[in-house]
This record gives sequence, C-alpha cells and structure tokens, in this order.
Amino acid sequence: MDYSSRELEAKEEELRKIRLAFLNILEDTEEAKMQAIDEKNKTLAVIRNFTDGLLVLDDDNKIELVSPLVEIFLKQAEEEILGKDIFKLSSKKIDLKPLREVFKKRKAKEIKSIFRKEIHLGEELFLEVTISHFKSGEKKGTLVILHDVSRDKLVEKMKTEFVSISAHQLRTPLSAIKWTLRMILDGDMGKINDEQRDLLEKTYQSNERMIALINDLLNVTRIEEGRFLYKPESMQIEDIVDQTVSDSEETAAIKKIKIKTERPKELLPPVMVDKEKMGIAIQNLLENALKYTPEEGAVKIFLEKKNKDVVFKIADSGVGIPKDQQSRIFSKFFRGSNVIRMETEGSGLGLYTTKNIIESHNGKIWFESEEGKGSTFYFSIPFCS
Repeated sequence: MDYSSRELEAKEEELRKIRLAFLNILEDTEEAKMQAIDEKNKTLAVIRNFTDGLLVLDDDNKIELVSPLVEIFLKQAEEEILGKDIFKLSSKKIDLKPLREVFKKRKAKEIKSIFRKEIHLGEELFLEVTISHFKSGEKKGTLVILHDVSRDKLVEKMKTEFVSISAHQLRTPLSAIKWTLRMILDGDMGKINDEQRDLLEKTYQSNERMIALINDLLNVTRIEEGRFLYKPESMQIEDIVDQTVSDSEETAAIKKIKIKTERPKELLPPVMVDKEKMGIAIQNLLENALKYTPEEGAVKIFLEKKNKDVVFKIADSGVGIPKDQQSRIFSKFFRGSNVIRMETEGSGLGLYTTKNIIESHNGKIWFESEEGKGSTFYFSIPFCS
C-alpha cells in the first residue's frame, strides 16, 4: 500500500516522538540509578563512620552487613563474618559465647521490639548489645548495635575501689572511737555525771550511725565487684524472720508499733540461702517499715508458699512512696522526698542491697505503694527441690 508524503511525514514524526520518549526514559532511569548509588554510598559512609558497631541479620539469622567497628570488637575481618549464622559465629582470638547467648532469647521468641544487654568479651571489652527487629516490605531482619562501654566500666571500677579503700580506712578509727566511748560509759575510766553521760551517749549513737553507713558502703562495693560472697545452706525462712523480728522488738516498742506475723500452720519448704545475707535483706525491709510508720501504727509480715517459691510480704501503714519516684526505689542512694522531710538520716542503700541479695538467690523483689497509705514489699525465692 502506497503512502502519501503527508502520511509518511506523520509516521516519521510519531517515530521521532517515540524515540525521544525512550531517550527520556533511559535518562530518567540512569538518573534514578545514579541517585540510588549515591544514596547507597551515603548510607555506607554513615555506617562505616558510625561510632558504634553495627550488624544486620536476615530472617534466618545470617549476617548481611558488618561495620568496621564490629571487625575490631570481634577480631575478625568482614569476609570472615558475612553470611555466617550468628549462632555459629566463633573466633580463635576471643570467646564469642556471651554474644551468642544474647541471641538465644531471640530464638526462643523472648525478645520484644527492642532488647538491651551488657556483655563482657575478652579481658577489658564490655559491650552493650541492643537488638531491634525491622521490616521493609516483605523483607524482615534484625539490627544489632554494639556500644563500647569499657571506659564507663573502668571509671565505675575506679569509683568503687576508691569508696572501698576510703570505707576501710574510716572503719578502723570509728571502731576505736566506739570502744573508747563504751569504756567511758561503762565507768571503766571513772565515774561520770548525768550530763556527761547524755552527751557521750549521743556521740556514741552518732558514731554507730557512721559505722552502719560505712558497712553499707562496703556491702555495695562488694556487690559491684562480685565479692558479696554467699554461703548457702538449706534452712527455714521462718527462723530468719523470727530472729529479725526479735531483734527489732525494742525499736517497735519505742514507737508503739505492733509487728504481726502470719504464716501457714505447717512449715514452709526449706530454702537454700545465705543466712547472714538473707537476714540483712529482711532486716532492711523491716527497719524501713518501722522507721517510716507513725507511732502506734502497724507492720504485718506474711509468709506463704506459691507454686515453687516461698513468698515473703511485709506491709506497713507508713508514709508510702510518691508515684513519680517509684521507678527509682531500688537505686543506689535514693530516698523519697517525703521520707527525707520526716527522717533526714539514711544512706539510701538498704533497698539497693536488699534487691541484690534477693536476686543473687535467684529470687524476685517488688512492691506496691500509695503515698500517705503505706507500702507493701514482696520477695520470692525458690525452695529446695
């Protein structure tokens, strides 16, 4: 079929437009490709210069991306790490078991959206591991951030050592002062009048408070250094509670506070505990209850068996804990603003020590409180199987 010149010109114009459109598409594609490469390079530059180590895992726990700091932390080159299963990651230069242990929780579906745990790799390397899951379209994976906290740990260790040395140095002269005052009060150095006795008694009590504070500080340093040793033995928790209550009867009588203990008629299952340390934990809870309960108030102690645990509960009718401060109750040196107003003395170390003692016995501690209506503290420890 013959085309007229006008039809040919129209066809050529159409082909020219199609060609131009294809060229524009190719240019746009090339530009988009260059932009994608540019964005990729920017992202890689950020990753490579990030101040923390980064690992990206796919949904099968295979390592897809490694930042340079990870190579330094794990003492392995990138090519030795990429593509490996995180659960099979190993090194001849460093024990990576602590890192693998963190991911066992993820495998057991225990890790939520974000999970943090501190691990110790090698002699001087401490890492805070943060694990976060992500989803991009159909792709799932895990982002792992390794933050070096070794310097913080070193500073913390130096602080702990300083407190420990200072506390030990202070305890010796304070003990000497205590026994000197006791000798004078007992009349070993001659007779003293009532006014002198009253002054010396106040000095003696102040010295006792200083010694108690020093002992609290030493307990904290032992906890932080992992030297708060335990001598576990099978025994009845009732015996420890009875002894602690007996030791506190005089304090309770002065404030006319009634201490009531409730327990099952039958003996509770024995527990594996360090008698001395568990006594400190219960004493701290009872002392707080007595200290912050007004005169003629009440303190109730309950003991019971629940599942495979022995549960201790102590309820007071004291001042309670302000709601906005409850998250800090087990922190070192913390004291509620309301108790500071009514009782200026106190180290704020009792509950911190108690929490560590309970948790070191594989137990749990928690509380309920309302300001002005009192507090109830609980702890549970597993009984001997």
